[in-house]
Amino acid sequence: MGMTINPGAAEFPHRQIGAQLRAQIQRGDWGPGERLPSIPALAAQFGVAKQTVQRTIDQLRIEGLLITRPGSGTFVRGTKRRMNRLSRGRYGAQRGYHAELAARYRQHLMIVAQMPAPAEVAEAFGLDAGAPLLVRRHLVRTGDAPVEVGASWFRPNDVRGTSIERPDVFDRPLYQEVEEELGRRYASARDQVSARLPTREEAELLQIRPDTPVLVLLHVAFDEDHKPIEVAQATWPGPMTTLTEEYRIPAPRPDLPDDEPGLALG
Repeated sequence: MGMTINPGAAEFPHRQIGAQLRAQIQRGDWGPGERLPSIPALAAQFGVAKQTVQRTIDQLRIEGLLITRPGSGTFVRGTKRRMNRLSRGRYGAQRGYHAELAARYRQHLMIVAQMPAPAEVAEAFGLDAGAPLLVRRHLVRTGDAPVEVGASWFRPNDVRGTSIERPDVFDRPLYQEVEEELGRRYASARDQVSARLPTREEAELLQIRPDTPVLVLLHVAFDEDHKPIEVAQATWPGPMTTLTEEYRIPAPRPDLPDDEPGLALG
């Protein structure tokens, strides 16, 4: 297969090489799990310096097309994991847990302790950043790959003397345990997804390089008085995570005029 770069093109050589490798992966010249030629071999094929190929590999890794395993080379990553993990996936259509989730994903409780809350968690509770909150932190794995770092935060006074502050592993979803222990019902929730670079701890737990972006879900669950019960965070490796929401679109209401403020897009 001919692999060349055009020295007269305005585009940097590493971008030209990236476009060719990307096209080969998309065509299926290299399948998921297949190892790429070594960096010196690719540099020789393209007639460029090894550093140029390294830049290309770094870029395609950040995009999620490649994965580098220290000591064994660079491989084409498998397909993206589709995770229905927004609030509907958490509570299920009938407030149950998705049965297949438990089969595919294993949750390991790592720590239950009082810790200073990150700014966005404290803000959701109406507290100052660093306020001490109880956190239950867990790691979710599928096969032997870590796919999520999760944390559920509570006001210490709300959970004092309950099973929530003990390092117990429950045989039901956490929110059901909380409802029963606290006597408060989860009535509504707000999800906010953002992208950022991982903290050092997140990169280590998820086994990703520090320059790989992560997706972070901030999930605030409210009781019937619209007071926050739980603020949960879930952190996923961005390039291999797809978040999916499916929902019904309401039918037009013939009794509403077109300029009704309720129909405005905010």
